[in-house]
Amino acid sequence: MARSVPARAAAMTVVTGVLVAGVSACGASADDDKHPDHRSFALHGRTLTVDSDDAALEIVAARGNKAGTVQVTRWFKGRVVVGGSPGVSWSFQGDRLKLRMHCNGFIADCAAKYRVEVPQGVAVNVDDGNGSVRARGFADALGIHTSNGAVHVTDSTGPLDLRSDNGSLRAEVSAQRVHAEAANGAVGLTLGRVPDQVDATSYNGAVTIALPRATYHVKAHSDNGAVSVSVPRDDRSPHTVSAGSSNGKVTVRTAN
Repeated sequence: MARSVPARAAAMTVVTGVLVAGVSACGASADDDKHPDHRSFALHGRTLTVDSDDAALEIVAARGNKAGTVQVTRWFKGRVVVGGSPGVSWSFQGDRLKLRMHCNGFIADCAAKYRVEVPQGVAVNVDDGNGSVRARGFADALGIHTSNGAVHVTDSTGPLDLRSDNGSLRAEVSAQRVHAEAANGAVGLTLGRVPDQVDATSYNGAVTIALPRATYHVKAHSDNGAVSVSVPRDDRSPHTVSAGSSNGKVTVRTAN
């Protein structure tokens, strides 16, 4: 006997649910790509902008990298059950490296990861729409903004400007100037040398700043959370530290 229309619809709903669950249960991982793509781009200036819409990024100031050349390695895995073929693209114009992922469909599962090696002496600005960003080795200015993803910077001495709309910000650096601002996420900064200026804010998350032993001009506040300042304080100090949170604990302490 033929199934009624409601019965067929219910059956299709169950099948669709199983398909979606199956795709979701084995999410794509860019690390599964055992044959990543490599490409070099000529950089003629002293600045670089990395513009990515949906990928994890590793940005490295590579000492052995050829001057004037940006080396990019790309890992990608993706499948679309109902929709167009998935893919990724990269392009370079002026000083802008543009990285895009195309993964549209009713059941789509894609992941991309990039390693960008930058010559020494280049100031870098990163704008990542959705994905984590790791960076290391920078002696020049480094700016990172992610709409949705964590940021982690290490082994850098140049000025830092870190921003995340949704994700934590971490840095273990020896920069003289650091600005870190998270709309939704914790901020954790550890400074390896006495900084001139540190400004750290989270609208929803804890803020922790660990500093070398010195005397600092500190301003710290939290609208909803405890405040702990244990470094020596002097309003006349040229080393200024500002730490604040709308909803979270604020800690300014001496690094261990």
